[in-house]
Amino acid sequence: MAKKLTQREMRTVTIGLVLVVAILAFTFGSKGFDRWQEVRTSLRTARTKLKDVTVDPVKQAGLLSIVPVAEPPEVEDKQKFSFRDKLHEQLKKAGIKVEPLTISAARRKANVPYRVLSIRCRGKCNFDQLLNFLTTLNENPYLVGVEELRFKCDTKEPPEKRKEIEIDLTVSTFVKPPQVTQPANES
Repeated sequence: MAKKLTQREMRTVTIGLVLVVAILAFTFGSKGFDRWQEVRTSLRTARTKLKDVTVDPVKQAGLLSIVPVAEPPEVEDKQKFSFRDKLHEQLKKAGIKVEPLTISAARRKANVPYRVLSIRCRGKCNFDQLLNFLTTLNENPYLVGVEELRFKCDTKEPPEKRKEIEIDLTVSTFVKPPQVTQPANES
């Protein structure tokens, strides 16, 4: 049966518990305190090193120039015109003469939350113009990928006159799927 402790016994148990907690805290806490001191010292050292770091503007500009620019997908009506205009601008800048661009309907791909919209273009240009266009194609913020690229030259002409080639290019972008609205429950 439970025996009631006297005032003196209660005080002895309380002091004993406090001493046990103090011994445990001193034993294991000193290791934690040492680790805490190490972390503070390394943090102070890292902060002083960070203050000493200077960023070369030329290097930073070079790094920023190779990072691709991307725009998030918009609804189909808005995205197809933005993508088409930017692509047309790039083709014009490269000097490629193209027929009117053909926009295919957006289609759903497996395991992709967006739909894929493709634009096909056909035209004529020099090989150098095609290479210049392909090197600047990644600057298009709406571009997802090149689906198809075919080019051919007229083999009937002599090699020195084979400057003009015909290209057939299909590029794609992502578009947001149309929002499906749920009909309201009519009771």
